[in-house]
Amino acid sequence: MKLYFAPETCSLSPHIVLRELGLPFELVKVDNKTKRTADGQDFLAINPKGYVAALQLENGEVLTEGPAIVQYLADLIPEAGLAPANGSWQRVRLQESLNFITSEIHAGLSPLFNATIPDGVKTLFKDKLRRRLDQVASTLEQHDYLLGAQFGVADAYLFTVLRWTALFSIDLNQWPAIARYMENIGARATVKAALAAEAAA
Repeated sequence: MKLYFAPETCSLSPHIVLRELGLPFELVKVDNKTKRTADGQDFLAINPKGYVAALQLENGEVLTEGPAIVQYLADLIPEAGLAPANGSWQRVRLQESLNFITSEIHAGLSPLFNATIPDGVKTLFKDKLRRRLDQVASTLEQHDYLLGAQFGVADAYLFTVLRWTALFSIDLNQWPAIARYMENIGARATVKAALAAEAAA
């Protein structure tokens, strides 16, 4: 498998999951501005959407969209427990969690990267985001991870997007449960390895 990634983007999430599962893969860096890969390919020919993450399978198929990728990967080695079994109520809860991260946290942070948006509008996005983080904190006050006692694919995704808050002066220490969660996940060997590999690429 090949994981197409760019540093400090949401592609870190499937990268972490690949390492958690111990699956063999090749990491291919993408320049988000030129849409060229480090090995000289046109990334738009690989993923016409033009953004990472993209996972190229051994049969040549390319899977995009982080929540879909991490569930696909988790189902390759179900005994690792990174996602509940398909068809179970717990799997529906995972999908609920992934959708919340996508639509409320990831999408809530994304506009802040746009330098042309006025500060007043960014303040509105930050205020909404803080309300969503209140909800996340409420969950993490009850459990170590989003779905309970075990690290899973939703945690890889949430950790990835919450790292961006530091870029916009959103101090996660306002939510002690989230700060503790981020510290715990950041200390995982797989997470450290993924971050080091991306920094070195």
